[in-house]
Amino acid sequence: QVQLVESGGGLVQAGGSLRLSCAASISIFTINDMGWYRQAPGKQRELVATISTGGSITYGDSLEGRFTISRDNAKNMVYLEMNSLNPEETGVYYCYVKLRPQGTFGINYDYWGQGTQVTVSS
Repeated sequence: QVQLVESGGGLVQAGGSLRLSCAASISIFTINDMGWYRQAPGKQRELVATISTGGSITYGDSLEGRFTISRDNAKNMVYLEMNSLNPEETGVYYCYVKLRPQGTFGINYDYWGQGTQVTVSS
């Protein structure tokens, strides 16, 4: 029904960069927004960035300028370029999609992938 495959996570030094990718495989749904959330150890899941089908972007607090989100609608992929990473940003990064059943209006379903680990070391 819904499959989100994340890649690009791993270990990076403080101040370094990573590029995350997510490929969405969806049946009987239409994808609206795509994006990324993250969850640091001991903290709640938080918004990183989302991007609509039309290209409207929302960033989490203090992330705009360091992180860049983009998407390829034809490929159902969303990307996140992360620069100047801090150790505090270590955590699990989740691909996110807002879905709507095909043929319906006004009903949306939020779905997250399994997550990919990002570790920022000193």
